Amino acid sequence: MDVAEVAMHDDQVSVTVETVAGLVREQFPQWGGEKVRLVRSDGTVNAIFRIGDGLSARFPLRLGEVAEVRAVLEREAAASAELVRVSPFPTPEPVALGEPGVGYPMPWSVQTWLPGTIATEADPSGSEGFAEDLATLIAALRKADTRGRRFSGGGRGGVLTDHDEWMEECFQQSEGLLDVPRLREVWGRLRELPREGGDVMSHGDLIPGNVLVAGGRLSGVLDAGGFGPADPALDLVSAWHLLQAGPRQVLRRALGSNDLEWERGKAWAFEQAMGLVWYYVESNPAMSRLGRRTLEHILSSTEA
Repeated sequence: MDVAEVAMHDDQVSVTVETVAGLVREQFPQWGGEKVRLVRSDGTVNAIFRIGDGLSARFPLRLGEVAEVRAVLEREAAASAELVRVSPFPTPEPVALGEPGVGYPMPWSVQTWLPGTIATEADPSGSEGFAEDLATLIAALRKADTRGRRFSGGGRGGVLTDHDEWMEECFQQSEGLLDVPRLREVWGRLRELPREGGDVMSHGDLIPGNVLVAGGRLSGVLDAGGFGPADPALDLVSAWHLLQAGPRQVLRRALGSNDLEWERGKAWAFEQAMGLVWYYVESNPAMSRLGRRTLEHILSSTEA
């Protein structure tokens, strides 16, 4: 029985292939004859199942109120559809929303399946061509129309100091895992970096698990549900999560990032990485290792 049940969260919901197949047959009979397969991944938000060769279903892992989860999925679908229109690289398209049913208590989503190899499996960190592709992606997203929208205030992408309470928890939880005094010093400097420039459209989570790679080049972009207005520096987290020092500078030159924007990108990557290390140290070691690698990139950089 294929089941997404490695508990990463206290409120995590278990989802099996049998449950998904039953929900598909009941709610989307046109796909009822398609084979359902669990997609093994290091993702922390959704359990993902393929439906035949052309579709995938995403099931939120953390328990939530039905109306609230549906609203989130509807926003994610709208964001994904918007990214499809502006991205120079392929990205999955939203197809349908499923409802709660036997074996699963919340709404769920269906989107097109985008074939490829994620960057955690085909490390592109040393590829200058991949860095150039990232720059092409980020530049295209920045040019997209915000339509007057501003950062929503949730998660990364707004005010750095809004994350102080979370960072304090991360420092406390990381005692014995990381060099916390040194990391506190780094955050003490990064958190004070001022903001310049208005919001631009941003993917919001350019980590290895959300990009596809072919031949050392970027071939696709996943997890588009967070596409929206944010700090122009937010997508620069990709420099620290995905690239070695040389390609990192290729990305910076291609985007023309000044010192302040570059350092704020580092700050957002630092905030994300600090949470990954301790939170997933036992439940998702790959994500914990990503956090460690990102922190190592930041600490070893000449700018840190």
